[in-house]
Amino acid sequence: MISPFTCLSITWGVWLLIWLLAAIWTAKTVASQSAASRLAHSALIWGGAALLFLKPSRWGLLGRSLFPLALWVAWAGVALTIIGLGFTVWARVHLGRFWSGAVTLKAEHALIRSGPYALTRHPIYTGLLLALIGTGLARVSVAGLLGLCLLVAGMLTKVRQEERLLTEHFGTAYRTYQAEVPALIPRLWGARSASHPAGRTSPR
Repeated sequence: MISPFTCLSITWGVWLLIWLLAAIWTAKTVASQSAASRLAHSALIWGGAALLFLKPSRWGLLGRSLFPLALWVAWAGVALTIIGLGFTVWARVHLGRFWSGAVTLKAEHALIRSGPYALTRHPIYTGLLLALIGTGLARVSVAGLLGLCLLVAGMLTKVRQEERLLTEHFGTAYRTYQAEVPALIPRLWGARSASHPAGRTSPR
């Protein structure tokens, strides 16, 4: 029988392959962040990923489990990971050629407010956060917890950078979007109806 840890590895591997293939079909970049601002979030994200995903044989305290891991908890983490990564794929497909791995503006940029972008302004990050929480739940080590914290910090830093760029570019339209749609956690009650027609944007 396949273990939850093997299932996690396969799930992330398939997702990464899809992501790399999808990156081929993107529009031309017309504006991007500076190298310094990119480093600000990249260092946190890569450091966090190393702690969460790598399992060196000798990590001392970092390698210790936070609590005994029940099999059902590990599988629950796998389920959350699959749901989260599935949500990112939906958002990525919906965004189309305006997606970018960096904080950028694409040629003929427009504002999308439909599909997953009607639920959160950054649905790719929403899905990734859910997937990372699921992965962290299945690993339950000190290193995994620290890695998860660094990844969340890196993503929040990147969200703020994207918000600044998009507000500068779209102005009032994006500020209205900010007021009506939450950044990362869907508003499942009392959701406001969109007052603007669907369009496209590049927040993740």
